[in-house]
Amino acid sequence: MTNEESSEQALFGHPGLSDGRQSEKAIAIARGARRQMHMLGFHSMTELTLSNGRRADIVALSQTGEIWILEIKSSVEDFRSDHKWPEYQEYADRLFFAVDADFPTDILPADTGLIIADRFGGEVIRMATKHTLAAARRKALTLRIARAACNRLHNLADPDLANDMPRIS
Repeated sequence: MTNEESSEQALFGHPGLSDGRQSEKAIAIARGARRQMHMLGFHSMTELTLSNGRRADIVALSQTGEIWILEIKSSVEDFRSDHKWPEYQEYADRLFFAVDADFPTDILPADTGLIIADRFGGEVIRMATKHTLAAARRKALTLRIARAACNRLHNLADPDLANDMPRIS
């Protein structure tokens, strides 16, 4: 197993599920942030394409249907060069940044949540301001999450079919 496959195994539970865009640091932050979501009773998935065409790093769904989006930032340059993150707010009850302990958190917007994470776990340092989703948007997004999760599980169980079918993200 290559280092890249090993990192994908750690983050996604299976090598080959990443699209290769994530750095080692981003993979570690995502793993820890997802572990924290699990501890809070959320189930999460990575790399979900939203209806506006943007791809959320992590989408987490609570037992009550609350939806959180976590945007991974592995460096100051990553944050400063990304001007699309405000568009995620329309698709989340709460929007968080997940960063490592070395990130200068004072540059992050105060109304977004903050999660400090590493490959072993994470901690919510600041709760995000709540922006309750409209019922129609929540239903559509929950359905998108469910379909993407089912598709990914199917692709794991039947990789030959996965190579021949369009990907639902």
